[in-house]
Amino acid sequence: MRSIARVVNGRRVSDGAGVDIRRVIGVPGADYVDPFLMFDDFRNDDPSGYVAGFPPHPHRGFETVTYMLKGKMRHRDSNGNAGLLEDGAVQWMTAGRGILHSEMPEQTDGSLWGFQIWLNLPQRLQMADPGYQDIPGSEITEFAKDGVDYRLVTGELFGHKGPAETHLPVLMVDVAPNGGQTTIPLTDGETTILFCFEGELSVAGEAIEDGDMAVLEGAGGVLIEGAGRGLLLSSAPLNEPIARHGPFVLSTEGELKKAFMDYQLGQLAPNQAEFLASGGRG
Repeated sequence: MRSIARVVNGRRVSDGAGVDIRRVIGVPGADYVDPFLMFDDFRNDDPSGYVAGFPPHPHRGFETVTYMLKGKMRHRDSNGNAGLLEDGAVQWMTAGRGILHSEMPEQTDGSLWGFQIWLNLPQRLQMADPGYQDIPGSEITEFAKDGVDYRLVTGELFGHKGPAETHLPVLMVDVAPNGGQTTIPLTDGETTILFCFEGELSVAGEAIEDGDMAVLEGAGGVLIEGAGRGLLLSSAPLNEPIARHGPFVLSTEGELKKAFMDYQLGQLAPNQAEFLASGGRG
């Protein structure tokens, strides 16, 4: 069975146009948990803390996954895609060879709460075609088993399959044991993380609280107990070099420099100039 190798609580950072978030992966001590590049928990009950959102910005070389718990966020990108993330929805975006997008709140009161994960791609896929999946909350695979509630975003679990299509195998599941317990089967050799975002959970008897991320070790499945709720992700490490800075993640410094040059020259993505000129509105 898996056990906890370490617990990461992250730290407060400001991103986008001043949105206050807790960054759990992508900080000193947890800079990169292969293949997970970043994990952000953004939750705020004060509209002034998030209303400016994430104006147009570029990406290349990896995937971004946004999971909304509460609130609304409008996605628009340079490929002409647009979607509204509402409670329980997921956006899975493959930046590939280059895309510009914006994520802007569409409400001025109430709560905004969700997570954004950056998932690395192997070098052979980093210049793939950009892609976008907008999955409403109603299409997330929800089921209960032995008193435990699950929301399965991608991967297979207990005979169920999540709706998100991925380049590489990934398990992403929101799990609430409701005071009971579950043993989630995992593939040996994968990197597995569990972020507790409500109450308290325990893994093999060791407790984590709201805001804690457990990085797991060992083989076999993972025993999760408690009255809290968590988001579990598991995927095979790439074991490849990375070169990253700001919005770009690639494999070499040369590729990274080319990404910045392409962006400065307006050649990172089709319709780059038009998208920037529109302020991300079309």
